[in-house]
Amino acid sequence: MDYGASNLRSVAKAFERLGYDAPVSGSKEEIERADALVLPGQGAARPAMEGLRARGLIEPMRRFIAGGGPFFGVCMGLQILFDFSEEGDQDCLGFVPGRVRRLPPGVKAPHMGWNQVSQCRETPLFEGIPDESNFYFVHSYYPEPKDGDIVVGQTEYGVSFSCAIARDNVVATLFHPEKSGDLGLRMYRNFVEHWVKGG
Repeated sequence: MDYGASNLRSVAKAFERLGYDAPVSGSKEEIERADALVLPGQGAARPAMEGLRARGLIEPMRRFIAGGGPFFGVCMGLQILFDFSEEGDQDCLGFVPGRVRRLPPGVKAPHMGWNQVSQCRETPLFEGIPDESNFYFVHSYYPEPKDGDIVVGQTEYGVSFSCAIARDNVVATLFHPEKSGDLGLRMYRNFVEHWVKGG
């Protein structure tokens, strides 16, 4: 989904490397017809929400998810799924109950680089991926879901926090699979095989 954020092409190229068609589009009509949606992005919550709103993409995305369409949020695409972000005191999409909080004082922000991800429960998202594998992070805020049952991955950086969630047709990661080598590509393949083709 193109809503003016950066990092869109690198995500599309990751899917294309796996042999999947992954057009980048900000068209409401294309979004409603898609087999799956991927919402990537780096940056801040307020411009992300403004970009979605200016392009009229929030309601089509809401209908797509409510209709059971497979959805993958990446980094900012995870953060704005929640009710509220402390970054700019921004109301977000409210698709997932909870808040996004700033990393605690005393740690360097942004958290940038490789970090281990602990798998909290079994999920097709991590199929073929060893527990405690390293993935690539770039963020200064982290999600705090109200429902702990949706958390499938956690990491530590000054505090232990959720970094991967899965509920029904919605999955999202705070880390960047497209920057995480073969294991990141495996995660994208898992999404297509289990949520898109399997769904």
